[in-house]
Amino acid sequence: MKPRHQAAPPKSRLLEAVQESSADLARLGFIDKRKQQQIEVLCVQPIATYDRERIRALRERLQLSQTVLASVLNASPSSVRKWESGEKHPSGPSLKLLSLLERKGLEAIL
Repeated sequence: MKPRHQAAPPKSRLLEAVQESSADLARLGFIDKRKQQQIEVLCVQPIATYDRERIRALRERLQLSQTVLASVLNASPSSVRKWESGEKHPSGPSLKLLSLLERKGLEAIL
């Protein structure tokens, strides 16, 4: 079965230009810091979802047991088992940490 979800593509030049422009506008006083932060949030790439195959492949690539992965993600071993069985899907902080693990490796979290 082919994975349905791919890693998020690199940030586009357009988004980089928007962020740079908002920083310049804030620096020059045309927009306040809060408005700049709202623009920054809109420019953040969404985190891809993780299906059971992707989670298992990541865990095996990092050579971690389900229990150790659960500890790294501050989740329960039961949650990791349910993710890998497809019964549930990671969300919130667990999803962000999985993305960080995949992009930067275990060293980024420990």
